Amino acid sequence: MPSIRDLKKDINFVLGDIIEAVYIWEAGSGNKESEEGSVIIDKAIDAFDELMNKLHQKDVENNKAHFTEIRKDLEVKATELVEQLNSLA
Repeated sequence: MPSIRDLKKDINFVLGDIIEAVYIWEAGSGNKESEEGSVIIDKAIDAFDELMNKLHQKDVENNKAHFTEIRKDLEVKATELVEQLNSLA
């Protein structure tokens, strides 16, 4: 079973990469601080906060199932954000 530290790193790296991709898109398209990019970045930050709050819950009966659910939530949220980013191009 992967450690909690690895799950935290995965959340941070995945959502950080999405935010970085938004900045790259903005730089490449000349839309510095675009409204569409800001929306995606805000959603990524909200997803990060939500997943970290779930990760730090103490009253969990089955840790393995709980962490598996967090990993699935990360995948769903990341896929949604990437689709929104791809629609910008």
